[in-house]
Amino acid sequence: MQGNGAYTFTEPSDYEAGLSEAKVELVVPGGGPFKAVLTRAELGQLRLLSSRVNRASVAYVQLPADLVFMAFPTGFDPPPVCCGQELRSGDMIVHSLGERLYARTTGPSERGIIALKPDHLAYWSKVLTEEEVVPPNSAHIIRPPRSAASRLLYLHASACGLVEKSPEVIAHPEVARALEQELIHAVIACLRPDTPLETRRIWVRATAVMNRFEEVLAAHTDRPLHLPDLCMEVGASERTLRLYCAEFLGMSPARYLRLRRLKLVRSALLKPDAASTNVAAVARRHGFAELGRFAGFYRAVYGEAPSDTLRTRRRQGPPE
Repeated sequence: MQGNGAYTFTEPSDYEAGLSEAKVELVVPGGGPFKAVLTRAELGQLRLLSSRVNRASVAYVQLPADLVFMAFPTGFDPPPVCCGQELRSGDMIVHSLGERLYARTTGPSERGIIALKPDHLAYWSKVLTEEEVVPPNSAHIIRPPRSAASRLLYLHASACGLVEKSPEVIAHPEVARALEQELIHAVIACLRPDTPLETRRIWVRATAVMNRFEEVLAAHTDRPLHLPDLCMEVGASERTLRLYCAEFLGMSPARYLRLRRLKLVRSALLKPDAASTNVAAVARRHGFAELGRFAGFYRAVYGEAPSDTLRTRRRQGPPE
């Protein structure tokens, strides 16, 4: 895992690797060069992340089972969608342990994330409120009191800002400890059991169908699946699958599958051993039989021909 700092990525695959706290599969529908900035800070028992992405994207995220994640949008237009539900200003998501979810945006976006171990959450909530806060069985969208949410967002932004502008300050043990304690208090203030919260539960059945959908796609990366076959393997009707894909992904199943396969092609073209790679062979290996249409799809998403990607990789040569 990378240490405290701000990291810039110009390839979605590199950004995925940078998000080492979770497994992320990112699909970009197109629209120009990709750029993401990921800021990371580890303060004692807390892990903080701030992510800024300049393009629309769909992320399939698999969270670890040993951390509780809270996420909140900090900048967006239009609003992001998580687990099929649009997030409003002031919303926060408390995720379940080991959760799998889709998060999508239709434009530039910023989000903040806080993660801590379940026993730390239980301990500090007991100390501060005399009642334990435990992770939910399924994700919840909450709207804490405005003052509590504002305090948490301010402290999160301050910590990430120090990492970006004055890393030597946040590296000081006393500064890090003070920020950690302030942030723990702010987290518990947002989650405390005695505070009435406006809560929206994530659609459990729809989430289960979409997780199965992702499993089926991952098992068939070498060929496009026809919708009837896809529905049969997922165990959902065509109407249901189209509806859930529209809500969770913002697109049809067929388009999402094509974007996933284009991403696999690009990853192959960018590999260090790309000197021996053939574009046509890679395209066919991932289910693109019509090479002319494939090249058009690829250019629309990545802004360049697949041969240009390969040529750039060859000029760069293998990493030292």
